[in-house]
Amino acid sequence: QVRLVESGGGLVQAGGSLRLSCAASGSFVSINAMGWYRQAPGKQRELVADITSGGSTNYADSVKGRFTISRDNAKNTVSLQMNSLKPEDTAVFYCKVVDRTGLNVQSTYWGPGTQVTVSS
Repeated sequence: QVRLVESGGGLVQAGGSLRLSCAASGSFVSINAMGWYRQAPGKQRELVADITSGGSTNYADSVKGRFTISRDNAKNTVSLQMNSLKPEDTAVFYCKVVDRTGLNVQSTYWGPGTQVTVSS
């Protein structure tokens, strides 16, 4: 059974930093992309950043230059270093893992989410 456990959320003042971590455990075939999404109240869930097994990264324009995603393939972990946080970054952050289970077949897993609140 796959389990994703997120940690590192909390309350921080604008301009501060937080580091989110996600540990994936269970039976995987071949983890491809790992990433972070967020959902603010009244808004749709959106991509924050993701990273492939080869290390290619992709960021939302709103976080470029402030957030850095990284992963440890051996430990099946993905982290998000968030600097220069803004009140508009306030959201529930979700970890996402995509497991390639076959030719053109993949399974997607989500963590339960961790709250990030940035005060002005």
